Amino acid sequence: MKILGPLAVAFLAALGNSLFALGQKKSVSMENPFVLIVIAAFVCMVLAIFTMPIFGKSNIYDAVRTDGGWALVAGLGLFLTLFGFNVLYTRYGASYYVLYAVLAIVTTSIVLGVMIFKEVFNLYHWLSFISAITTVVLFSIGQSKA
Repeated sequence: MKILGPLAVAFLAALGNSLFALGQKKSVSMENPFVLIVIAAFVCMVLAIFTMPIFGKSNIYDAVRTDGGWALVAGLGLFLTLFGFNVLYTRYGASYYVLYAVLAIVTTSIVLGVMIFKEVFNLYHWLSFISAITTVVLFSIGQSKA
């Protein structure tokens, strides 16, 4: 099955996200959310540096020269993600991840994938998208009744 590879990688990312949420939710409440974000980003950077050799030779100078602008865009995106996760998890709770997940489907799959990268999106993809939107509606109803 062609889905097993992407499913395994997505599971790894989901596991990482869960660990990130756990770390934020269980950490001592801080007045400044950037403290935890900086520490987490530092740990991430160190792990990435030690993992780089697994994927082969890396020339950081060439990467900065050719893709530095895109690295800045990605860095901004990572910052917004980490900040948003921190506020979402610490102020609202891990269950609110449903909102992020569906909005990520809209912004990444629809806007970026379909509209910008012109990736194929067939009937089944659209049905899964509608299902995701339905998830937010049901979650909202559930929150109002909790």
